[in-house]
Amino acid sequence: MEWGNHTILVEFFLKGLSGYPRLSLLFFVLILGMYVVILLGNGTLILISVLDSHLHTPMYFFLGNLSFLDICYTTTSIPPTLVRFLSERKTISFSGCVVQMFLGLAMGTTECVLLGMMAFDRYVAICNPLRYPVIVSKDSYVTMAAGSWFAGAVNSAVQTAFVVKLPFCRNNVIHHFSCEILAVMKLACADISGNEVIMLVATTLFTLMPLLLIVISYSFIISSILKIHSSEGRSKAFSTCSSHLTVVIIFYGAILFMYMKPKSTETLNSDDLDATDKLISMFYGVMTPMMNPLIYSLRNKDVKEAVKHLLNRRFLSK
Repeated sequence: MEWGNHTILVEFFLKGLSGYPRLSLLFFVLILGMYVVILLGNGTLILISVLDSHLHTPMYFFLGNLSFLDICYTTTSIPPTLVRFLSERKTISFSGCVVQMFLGLAMGTTECVLLGMMAFDRYVAICNPLRYPVIVSKDSYVTMAAGSWFAGAVNSAVQTAFVVKLPFCRNNVIHHFSCEILAVMKLACADISGNEVIMLVATTLFTLMPLLLIVISYSFIISSILKIHSSEGRSKAFSTCSSHLTVVIIFYGAILFMYMKPKSTETLNSDDLDATDKLISMFYGVMTPMMNPLIYSLRNKDVKEAVKHLLNRRFLSK
């Protein structure tokens, strides 16, 4: 359908790694395996945090939210990607792209804010342990988690609404596995400087501000840990936040590498991404949610004991 010299697109072509058809089956098996691990790992964490009364604490409430978030985030993009690996059809409808764009941005924003809330929780637990039950009460941490989801939904709704209003040209090739908002925005046949300003403000509020909160929180946490005289005390204090810190480093490390690398490394007149960029994008979208439950279960004694307790209770009941 023509409108002036623009075209109202009804579908987009998601290129992904379609330039490597011989590797499609390999990519399908790898990503499917990762997705199964994501569902099992995060589902198990949610289950034990609900069933084990010892884990009914703010930290594990946030962790349950993070696990549910990872399941939702990957489910919005991985199943359609798997289908496209085995199908000749690599397209997605405009409405489907909008839904995927909204959900992906909402989940990503929510995770950024939620990681910031978890850092604050660890700060209070280590630096103000006596006041912890008062500061991080049930009303407080439920509100913090709900606020994270609300911030993600609002940010995504605003940015997606502005992108949907843009006119698009005949070029409908998205060089990603899913409808990433910046990639879709660059296909518009209009000045997107206003959208870029909105994105910059949103990135500052919902990505960089939580990162700043994390940095400040861990600065105080490390300072407090170093003041502990016994090595056993320092080790115990650090173990309560090491898993979260590892997840933060992986999550923000992938984001910073993807979006803040020098422009000179990209082709100036093309949105095409080289194979390395696409693999990093896959890492950000698949590896991080897969590693989160592994990190928390392998490095957390409470989670290990909860799993053993539930398994023992199950076997004894038989």
